[in-house]
Amino acid sequence: MEESIETTDVFVALTNSEEANILSSMLAKKLGCKKAMALVNKASYSGLIETGSIDIAISPQQITIGSLLSHVREGDVVKVHSLRRGNAEALEAIAHKNMSQVVGKTVEEIKLPKGAFITAVLSSSGVLKTLHHSTIIEPDDHVIVFVTDRERIADVENLF
Repeated sequence: MEESIETTDVFVALTNSEEANILSSMLAKKLGCKKAMALVNKASYSGLIETGSIDIAISPQQITIGSLLSHVREGDVVKVHSLRRGNAEALEAIAHKNMSQVVGKTVEEIKLPKGAFITAVLSSSGVLKTLHHSTIIEPDDHVIVFVTDRERIADVENLF
C-alpha cells in the first residue's frame, strides 16, 4: 500500500491519542504533505506545535472558548479565537452601515487601540479583500482584528 503523502494537500490526525496525532502530523509534514492538522487537547503540547511542523492544532477546548467569547463580546462580533494561551484574541466583526464607526473609512483612518491590528477584510459576498492602508471598509464587510492587549478588546468592540 502506498500513501503518496508527498502529493497530499491536507493530512488530518483525529485519533484518541494526542501523541499519535502530533507525531503522525509531524511525519506527514516532513514527508512533503502541504498542510498537517492534529487534534490536540493538552496545552502542554503547544510547544511542539509552535515549532511549525504542524500547521493547525485542532483544540476542542479552544473552539469552545471561542464560541463562548463570541456570545459575551459587544458590538457585532461573530467569531472569537483565543490565542497565545488566552493572552490575545482574533475577533471577526461585521461592519454595519448605521452602527459601525469603521464603515466608509480606510484601514489607515481607523483609530485602533494600541496592540490591535486589522489582519483581513472579507466583503459581504465572502471575497477576501486585498489588505492595504487604502482598503475601504464597506457595509457588511467582515473585519478580522488581532488584539494583543486584552484590556483593549472593549475598545475594538466599540468600533463595531
